[in-house]
Amino acid sequence: MTEEVLLQPMTIDDYEEVRALWMTISGFGIRALDDSREDIDRFIRRNPTTSVVARVDGRIVGSILCGSDGRQGALYHVCVAKPWRRHGIGTMMVAYCMRELSSMGINKVSLIAFRRNDVGNAFWKNIGWTQSDVNYYEFILNENNITQFIGDDNGNA
Repeated sequence: MTEEVLLQPMTIDDYEEVRALWMTISGFGIRALDDSREDIDRFIRRNPTTSVVARVDGRIVGSILCGSDGRQGALYHVCVAKPWRRHGIGTMMVAYCMRELSSMGINKVSLIAFRRNDVGNAFWKNIGWTQSDVNYYEFILNENNITQFIGDDNGNA
């Protein structure tokens, strides 16, 4: 990789470009409400320094939504554009988020990777994350918040 990667805190001005990137990532689950511009704006305002975008030549090639509830951190929508994978960008962005969380006194970080997201699961295992032995439960407060899964590399949903 000859181009320089620039990491910056994500702002709401990055939303359209980040969302376009999300829509290219196989195995991603995009929620109708939680991933709207308004909800991402609320998330970023609550966590103004922890989310990150990676730029190459001014273009966003990676992003992470990262936040904290004051007790532990969480990573959401970790992604790198396919042509830019295996160049260390994902690892650099994760390290950025972990430094930000650590500076806030956060000692634990979690994330969710869908089972069907083979690329994402391989990435997390490769950089030393461990699969937790907990049951994950959810309760849907708004049934309009539908999850759309982005297709795999073969175009399948």
